[in-house]
Amino acid sequence: MIKKIFAYFLICTLFLFSCSDEGKGPTGLSELPTDDEVPVEEEEETPVEIEDDDLMDLTQAETFKYFWDYAEENSGGARERYHPNDPGRDANVVTAGGTGFGLMALLVGMERGFISREQGVERLITLLDFLENADRFHGAWSHWINGANGSVIPFSPLDNGGDLVETAFLAQGLICVKEYFKNGSASEQTLAQQADDLWKGVEWDWYTQGENVLYWHWSPNFGFDINLQLRGYNEVLITYIMAAASPDYSISKEVYTSGWASDGSIVSANTQYGHPLLVKHNGSEQFGGPLFWAHYSYLGLDPTSLSDEFVDYWDVNVNHSKINYAYCVDNPNNYLDYGEDCWGLTASYSRNNDGSIGYNAHSPSNDTGVISPTAAISSIPYTPEESLKAMRYFYENRDKLLGPAGFYDAFSPQNNYWVAEAYLAIDQGPQIIMIENYRTRLLWNLFMGNEDVQAGLTKLGF
Repeated sequence: MIKKIFAYFLICTLFLFSCSDEGKGPTGLSELPTDDEVPVEEEEETPVEIEDDDLMDLTQAETFKYFWDYAEENSGGARERYHPNDPGRDANVVTAGGTGFGLMALLVGMERGFISREQGVERLITLLDFLENADRFHGAWSHWINGANGSVIPFSPLDNGGDLVETAFLAQGLICVKEYFKNGSASEQTLAQQADDLWKGVEWDWYTQGENVLYWHWSPNFGFDINLQLRGYNEVLITYIMAAASPDYSISKEVYTSGWASDGSIVSANTQYGHPLLVKHNGSEQFGGPLFWAHYSYLGLDPTSLSDEFVDYWDVNVNHSKINYAYCVDNPNNYLDYGEDCWGLTASYSRNNDGSIGYNAHSPSNDTGVISPTAAISSIPYTPEESLKAMRYFYENRDKLLGPAGFYDAFSPQNNYWVAEAYLAIDQGPQIIMIENYRTRLLWNLFMGNEDVQAGLTKLGF
């Protein structure tokens, strides 16, 4: 099953994201004086100084544009991808999970003054109305949704129905919206209630098929044919938390224990670079998986002091991030620029062998020389010093890396500083959210303050 989960992830993402766009990372040219030119002594360039707070402000503000300026125009939801050089590409493909991240990003935008509260409420009304009328499958939303009419867009040949993991990411955002507005004006309280009703309509227990495990997909045409069970360790912990928190469609603790934790076999004794992994990362048990596994489930779910009978998840995420960092510093493949200020391996756009843009689940065990800014930036609660160093490197190379919606999704100094001049919602969202959690704990406080979430955590023995 571990191999099946990892294989399914790679097959789907490689099939769906691979494309023929040519990388457009600029290359530097050295211009030496000719014999008849008189050399002119130039002053050494001084690095641009920027304070840490200003650097985080800039990163959040620029990244916010993805969810505000470049949102799907009809629904207000998060587009699956945005290519500035091809803005019409997949213009109406809304991603459910990325939209959940977008809900949380909008709250950050209001708190930081990127938009007014009134602007945020207006957008959220449009977005929640869209979600209410979109196709649902036993309450779950599909991975991709047509922003023009709310209908399902198949993610793969068998995946044209409910996606429980994407739905969990969306529900995480809906709970934050509920908590943010529940004591506001009359219209804001109506919005909060709508957000609450939406996530509570998901039939989480139905996705067990009566077994002690959750299943990822269900299709009205193919049923549970994909047959992918949700077992840790990977990015899906939040699905079990949401399922346990549901007042009407809750799962039992046995589903969590036997499903997510595989009756305790989730625990690992492996150590890398002096840091215990603590859990068995599916398909990546030596170094840990792509770094988004330390982000997606913990955008609202606060990993601080979060432990069950098997493991402490704060330690899991800190060690996962430090191993990823230490590997890049060690740089066993001798890739150009890898080091203390240029690190971060996770699933993102990538460089194909022919120089075109593709997709890959980068990790220490699958390192192709491609750095993904979201990896280091979104780990800032776990590795603040290391993440800020990386953020500063990205900023110092902003002429190549900073585009219209934040830092571009990926780059490779090893390959003449190739840059994937493109964005993905699921990579942009964690950056603005986790920076905010590091600075103010905003989303962690909202999510953890929800009474249903607390009941679910108690039920599971956290």
